[in-house]
Amino acid sequence: MTWVPGAAGTPYGAHNLPYGVFRHDGDQRRIGVRIGDSLLDLDGAEAAGLVLAGGALRAPTLNPFLALGRPQWNAVRTRLTELLTDQAHRAAVEPLLLPLADVELVLPFEVGDYVDFYSSEEHASNVGRIFRPDEAPLLPNWKHLPIGYHGRGGTVVVSGTPVIRPSGQRATPDGPVFGPSTRLDIEAEVGFVVGVPSEQGAPVPVDRFADHVFGVVLVNDWSARDLQAWEYRPLGPFLAKSFATSVSPWVVPLDALADAWVPAPEQDPPVLPYLRDIPHLGLDLRLEVDWNGTVVSRPPFAGMYWTPPQQLAHLTVNGASVRTGDLFASGTVSGPARAQTGSFLELTWGGAEAVALDDGTKRTFLEDGDTVTITATAPGPDGVTVGLGTVRGTIFPTGAPHR
Repeated sequence: MTWVPGAAGTPYGAHNLPYGVFRHDGDQRRIGVRIGDSLLDLDGAEAAGLVLAGGALRAPTLNPFLALGRPQWNAVRTRLTELLTDQAHRAAVEPLLLPLADVELVLPFEVGDYVDFYSSEEHASNVGRIFRPDEAPLLPNWKHLPIGYHGRGGTVVVSGTPVIRPSGQRATPDGPVFGPSTRLDIEAEVGFVVGVPSEQGAPVPVDRFADHVFGVVLVNDWSARDLQAWEYRPLGPFLAKSFATSVSPWVVPLDALADAWVPAPEQDPPVLPYLRDIPHLGLDLRLEVDWNGTVVSRPPFAGMYWTPPQQLAHLTVNGASVRTGDLFASGTVSGPARAQTGSFLELTWGGAEAVALDDGTKRTFLEDGDTVTITATAPGPDGVTVGLGTVRGTIFPTGAPHR
């Protein structure tokens, strides 16, 4: 049990220890690890010789530490657990703890490539019914491979960054017009952060997932549905997605989720050999979507048809490499019930059924000034809960200043 006041028994106890990057009093960016409602300054800890990582923890971004690989990740995690649970270290460590309320959290890693998948059968089926009502909900390839697209790494932003309403082309009965999106939406997702790179031409097998992936973030893949409906055939999303993707500021290590792996849905028809992950496991992550103070959905990640190891295996099977800081996201997390959907497109069934919020207003898609907050938890050891942080964004009108 941790000696840090107030941290024991919380989702951010010594069983979790997610990593982030922060600024304090306007200083340069530094790496920290969360414990309860405090943050341990790892730059200061390594400078003092309390933890050793070859200087990687003194960098302004997590990337050098991510690149070190699992043996070093495990060694640092073991040492941090010792520092934060053994009273013998309290006098040396306590001066390096900062209240979270006193720091600014920034993007924790430099994002390389960003790939977004489409791995929820419920979400894909719902979108198919809404966008293609006269066709089969799932396209013939959907159960044979994890569908995905390359996004824009340069517009991945940390939670709290304003989201400017995008403009683009949308269809009307009189032809295409240009202007701000009128059907702005969210996608509640889970993202996986690559630590150790792979070689170009060398696929990453499903059983090597944990050798390359360091941890997990929450993702909101903001989506302009009117732009998407006009542009997505035949090549898929482009401007409807590339304007902003928000991620949570904490990277939760895979080791913190060791108790969250559960059997994944059966895959029928059987997948090709390179996608066979035995055992076939997914993560029991429980998401919650809040719209202007009203919880409107609780998407269950455990039901995702395609698993994270399968996504990484498919991403690299053609010889494409991954790099330190690459991010691949699950795609929208949706369950079978309307109150488990991870997008407002599904929640309002294409805008046909407005959602009543607790403040008395009704919504179909996002209006300027709306705030969406996505949180998630997972089961941890001995009945405790693992917190995955928060990803939050507020919509600003087209042309508004970034900050």
